[in-house]
Amino acid sequence: MSGVTLAEELLLLAYDDETGKATMPRISLDLGMAAAVLVELALANRIAYADGNLAVTDPTPTGEPVTDQVLAKIAADTPHTPSSWVQRLRHGLRDRILGDLCERGVVRDVDETELGFIHVHRYPVTDPSVEVDIRRRLAAALTSGQLPDERTAALATLVAVLRMEPALGLTGEAAADARRRLEEIATNAGFAGTVSLDDSVVRPSISLVVSALAHAVDAALGKRPE
Repeated sequence: MSGVTLAEELLLLAYDDETGKATMPRISLDLGMAAAVLVELALANRIAYADGNLAVTDPTPTGEPVTDQVLAKIAADTPHTPSSWVQRLRHGLRDRILGDLCERGVVRDVDETELGFIHVHRYPVTDPSVEVDIRRRLAAALTSGQLPDERTAALATLVAVLRMEPALGLTGEAAADARRRLEEIATNAGFAGTVSLDDSVVRPSISLVVSALAHAVDAALGKRPE
């Protein structure tokens, strides 16, 4: 299946295939998906960092409904920093992405009632091939020793920031090794680390979004800066 966005990839990794429930703090996932959409737009050369804010450089739709909604929102709104956009976009984003995945038959919506009146939705996987491909790409990136393609490097960067090693089925020393490799990929791709706005950084807009995500997740989970 083609046309799977970075935000959708994060969501599929974060949800248990059988129970259809999130396996990580939802606030972290929501922030991560917001950052993923911004990274997606930067990779597609639709937005860029300029004068302290993210700005639309090309309003042409990408063909992905949720991504294009965000593109139109950024174009129509007043300028905002990467940090502000990560916070602004997270509200309601997960529901829109889940709805899109349901329409495409990747997951299904199981509506259950608890205590007789509380509706709880689960989203078990119906087409596992999409997530199989995502996990295959990440596994190859973790073991090959080579820098993966740009999109996989971006996904690896987001996974590292969100500390999603358990979602990859890794614990203990294996998780620690994977984290080091994910961070290495992020740094070598120019997507993380010390941000510079000169020509040595290929994608300063992505680095700034990633930095904003890291700070937002730490703040949401009550972590102190190291």
